[in-house]
Amino acid sequence: MKNKIVSVLFFCIMLFCLTGYTQQTEKISALSVKGTQLVNSEGSPVQLKGISTHGIAWFPEYINEECIKELKSWGVNVIRLSMYTEENGGYCTDGKKEDLKNLIKKGVEYATKYDMYVIIDWHILSDGNPNKHITEAKAFFDEMSKQYAKQKNVIYEICNEPNGNVSWEEIQTYAQQVISVIRKNDAKNIILVGTPNWCQSVDQIQPLSEFENIMYTLHFYAGTHKQELRNTMKKAIDSGLPLFVSEYGICDASGNGAIDTEQAKEWIHFLNEFHISYVMWNLSNKAETSAIFKSTQKNSFSIEDLSDSGKWFYQMMTGKNPVSTLKNTTGNFDTKDFTISAKVIHQWQDGGKYYYNYQVSIKNTSSDFKTQWNISLPFNENITLVNGWNGVFTIKQNTVWIENKDYNAFIPSGKTLENIGFIICADKNIVLQ
Repeated sequence: MKNKIVSVLFFCIMLFCLTGYTQQTEKISALSVKGTQLVNSEGSPVQLKGISTHGIAWFPEYINEECIKELKSWGVNVIRLSMYTEENGGYCTDGKKEDLKNLIKKGVEYATKYDMYVIIDWHILSDGNPNKHITEAKAFFDEMSKQYAKQKNVIYEICNEPNGNVSWEEIQTYAQQVISVIRKNDAKNIILVGTPNWCQSVDQIQPLSEFENIMYTLHFYAGTHKQELRNTMKKAIDSGLPLFVSEYGICDASGNGAIDTEQAKEWIHFLNEFHISYVMWNLSNKAETSAIFKSTQKNSFSIEDLSDSGKWFYQMMTGKNPVSTLKNTTGNFDTKDFTISAKVIHQWQDGGKYYYNYQVSIKNTSSDFKTQWNISLPFNENITLVNGWNGVFTIKQNTVWIENKDYNAFIPSGKTLENIGFIICADKNIVLQ
């Protein structure tokens, strides 16, 4: 009888674990197109909001797990991976194809891990007409759709911005061939099709009615494109065309110039009204207005790392003022015998509390061999210790006190002790004093 009870308990535990695992993998819903709307598996409208990389050949370093994880904490639920087809390092010119595909795969992996959707963007620009590299496009999307046919979070964008007097008929010829290749492998995932005139002439489209789950892209830059383009977009929506804004900026169409916050506000209000998804350009520190970073930091971002576009994007996504939320919580302190570095490697909010994961290192700057150490890190608010490692931790109101363990008490002169860390929480945002 005892053995039978144990067996039943073991079965229940295993069932619970397997059920939990299934729930984790089911957070991403399969998407489809219903009328003009992007909808989930239950038929409810879905609005994706996120950001696009710049050319991954030029800024590959932003495709890192911590960066994607942090963007998720901002409310980003879609990442667009832009792979230029021409230009320097382009897939169809002098780019390293396998390296570029590996970057795409890493981006998909990280987005999937954090329950985000991901757009694989065949980023035509200077090539203008997508038919120029149609053979390469078909081979690329054949490979991608074979690999990701069973992943609900993958979206294929088959031609970024047709331009240079390219007609809808020419785009249609290209799209019919590339979509047919994708659909042989992946029958359901969303496909985005570019439209004429840098994705602005959406009123010229005749839908590709022979295929399902197709959407058409519109791009805008608030400093250049205003009410006239919104009117064109409204006309297309009223005609029944499902639209997706796979690229937008709040500066002018060059990606540079002044920011137009008033027009940006008008655009976001318009898109939210019609429940249209939108993806901002761009995730890089390029010396242009549209880049959201101005520092070389690749994750664990502070307010100092954000450009004006980045601050606007953060506030738009979170509803929070970045000045009061993305504070620099990293500090370096010199004492009589030690230099102490304390760096936030992750921060998040949960249940109304603010959590910070700190990494600490201690350098012995004296000429003596130190056989013990203790340090203190004062903050501007009272804190609670959640966890700590490689030290003896005491919290006194707003200060973390750390003393050595037996095994890490010794620090030779000029050497640095690392791998000390702790997690604290507070009722408000905190900074080191």
